[in-house]
Amino acid sequence: MPPLNALEILKEAILLERHGKAFYQKVAEQASQKEVREFFQAMAAEETKHMEVLTRQMQALLDSGKFIQDPAPAEADFSARVITPALVTQLEKAEFEAAAVAAAMLMEKQAIELYRHRHEKSQDPAEKDLYGWLAKWEEGHLELLARLDREIRQAAWNQMGFEPF
Repeated sequence: MPPLNALEILKEAILLERHGKAFYQKVAEQASQKEVREFFQAMAAEETKHMEVLTRQMQALLDSGKFIQDPAPAEADFSARVITPALVTQLEKAEFEAAAVAAAMLMEKQAIELYRHRHEKSQDPAEKDLYGWLAKWEEGHLELLARLDREIRQAAWNQMGFEPF
């Protein structure tokens, strides 16, 4: 199969972000606890930001045949705002939502892989910057989810009386 061109990569990236947003929104809708719902709503909002950046780039590519140096939204310390003791406690008790954290980690890994690959292969500096920035942002999401997963697991082990190994 021939390598994907820049427009096809953008379409794939937008689709990945769209799937992530839909997943996070669905989990948020089903969450019964406020902190859990707000966490997944925040993750959906993050995916929306990614889609907006990618859509601007696709429009620029269609209009001019080139990527643009897009001033990306500032990255806030997302993890400090969303991981609270209440969230961990509520997720530990909500098995579906706790499982959704693990599933979300897989989605983030898939996005990181696509963005890293395109960052390495691109010869266009603006495209390279775009995918490097997106990979870094998704890596932050993955680190957040992994931290949350560890905390949920530890809370479950503590509740079950397991000794840490």
